[in-house]
Amino acid sequence: MFQESIEIQDLPDLEDPLFIAGFEGWGNALDISRGMVDYMIRKLDAKPFGKINPDLFYRFDENRPLVEIQDGKLLRIVPPSGLLYAAKKGERGGRDIILLKATEPSLGWYRFTDAILSLCQRLGAKTVISLGSMYDNVLHTDTIVSAVASSDQVLGRLQEQKVVAVNYRGPSAIHSTIMVEANSRGFESFTLWCHCPYYLQGTTHFGLLSHLGSLLASCGGFSLDTEELDTTWKDLSKQIQGIIDRNPELQAMINDLRKAKVRGSWDMAKKGDKVIHLEDFLKPK
Repeated sequence: MFQESIEIQDLPDLEDPLFIAGFEGWGNALDISRGMVDYMIRKLDAKPFGKINPDLFYRFDENRPLVEIQDGKLLRIVPPSGLLYAAKKGERGGRDIILLKATEPSLGWYRFTDAILSLCQRLGAKTVISLGSMYDNVLHTDTIVSAVASSDQVLGRLQEQKVVAVNYRGPSAIHSTIMVEANSRGFESFTLWCHCPYYLQGTTHFGLLSHLGSLLASCGGFSLDTEELDTTWKDLSKQIQGIIDRNPELQAMINDLRKAKVRGSWDMAKKGDKVIHLEDFLKPK
C-alpha cells in the first residue's frame, strides 16, 4: 500500500477528483511540467496533504539534498522528494483536483507508481494525467502539445483540442511507467508533452504554460485563470523578439525553422543539433 511510500498528513475528502502530476528533471524543458503544477497549486489554493518518502525513490548522490547553513550552523536539510496537494472545487466549481509536484524519481519507478495509483484509488480518482516538456525544432510563437492516451476515445477528445498524436521511440520518463500501470488498473490516463524551442533554454515559456493550463482546464472540466501567464508572456516575448532582431545568427536559425514548418518537414530536434542559449545573448560581449 501507499502508506510506506507516502507520508500522509491528513487524507482529504474529495469528490471524483482529477489527478495531475508534474515532474522536475529530464522531462521539464523550460520548466513547463513542474511550473504548471506550481501555478495550479497557487491559483487553485491547493493544500498539501502528503509527502513522498525520499529514502525509497531518490539517489542523494545524483539529486543531492539542499542545505541551509548560517553562521556555521546547519539550519535545515531538504532532500529531493515530492509533495501532494488537494484543490477542492468550492466556489469555483468544476472538479476536485489532486496535484503531485515531484522530482522525477531515480529509483523504484514501479513502487512509486503503485503508491501513486493506490492513493488515487483510495481518493476516488478515475483519470490520471502527467505533464512533460521537451526541446524541439519549433518556434517560440508555436504552442504545440503532443499526447499519448490510454484509448482512442481519450485521444480523440484531445485531438479535438488540437493536441498532436505523437510518434516516438527512445528513452522514456516516469510518465510512460505511470501510464502503463494506470491502464492495467482501469484508469483513464494520458500524458501531455509541450514542445519547446531549443533556442530559449535558460528561460520559462509562459505562453506554453498558459496554453497548457487552458488545455488542462478544458479537458479536465475545471476553471483556471491564465491571465497572469498571458501578461507575463506578452512582455517576455517582446524581449525575446528584440534579442532575435539584434542577432543575425538567431535570425538565420529561426528563418530555417519557419521554412521547414511551411514545407511540412517539422520534426523533433535530433541529438547534436545546435543549441543557442538565449541567456548567452544577454551577457555583455
